[in-house]
Amino acid sequence: MNSYVELVKEYPIYSAMVQFAILGTLGDIFSKWVQQGKVHKPYKVSVILLKMLEWAIIAVTIKYAFTGFQGFIDSLIAHHLLPELSNFTRAFTVSVTMNLQYGLFLVIFHRFLDNLIAKQHNWKNIDKGMFSLIWFWIPAHTITFMLEKPFQIGLAALWSVVLGFILGYYNRENNLKS
Repeated sequence: MNSYVELVKEYPIYSAMVQFAILGTLGDIFSKWVQQGKVHKPYKVSVILLKMLEWAIIAVTIKYAFTGFQGFIDSLIAHHLLPELSNFTRAFTVSVTMNLQYGLFLVIFHRFLDNLIAKQHNWKNIDKGMFSLIWFWIPAHTITFMLEKPFQIGLAALWSVVLGFILGYYNRENNLKS
């Protein structure tokens, strides 16, 4: 555990990139497995490598957003624009402000990169991605921001796997109704 913390502190951007490249891509793969009801190779190796690159790029923006929005809330408190907050209310406030501002950009950017990889122009259900900011990411990041900083990016990457399962299941249910 200490070596993980040291690695994350020493290489915050690179460690975020690696964690998201692995776990974010796994979330995409698991989503396909759940959606299609079978364990198989859902993507060509070249697509998996591009998805890993996509998640690594996304990780950089996430790392900056995590740092920036925590500083934003700290600054609002320091300037008496927000009251002193408990660990939970601070985490919730950071999560809400980050997801309702940066999160909207991330949903669009993520879909844009997905479309580049898939060589398509699929903007269908982008509203559902934005809605996930409220029902999934705000609660998930509230928990995330209650952790010590070295563990936050790792948990955020892990949440991508969890969301992959949820979305795969949701899309499976929709496919069965069709």
